[in-house]
Amino acid sequence: MIPSKGSINLRIEAATRQLIDEAAAILGKTRTEFMIESARQQAIDVLLDQRLFALESQDHAAFMAALDNPPEPGPRLKALMRRVPTWQQED
Repeated sequence: MIPSKGSINLRIEAATRQLIDEAAAILGKTRTEFMIESARQQAIDVLLDQRLFALESQDHAAFMAALDNPPEPGPRLKALMRRVPTWQQED
C-alpha cells in the first residue's frame, strides 16, 4: 500500500530556488504547493503524451498515410518555426 503522504528532499541552486519562489508568490502559493502542482502537471503531460491509443484498421491506415504525407507548411507555420522561443531569447 502506498502511504497517503511522503516527502521528497531536493538540492537546487539558489537561483532556481529564487525563480520558483517568485513564480509561487505571483500565484499566491507556497513553494511546496507550487512545486507539487508543477511537478504533478508535468508528470500528467508526459504520461498523456506517451499513452497508446487504438484505431480500427481503416483509421490506422488513414492515420499512417497522413503521417507519411503531411501537407506543405503554410506561411504562418513557417514564420512560427523561424521564431526564437521567448525562453531561449537573450536579453
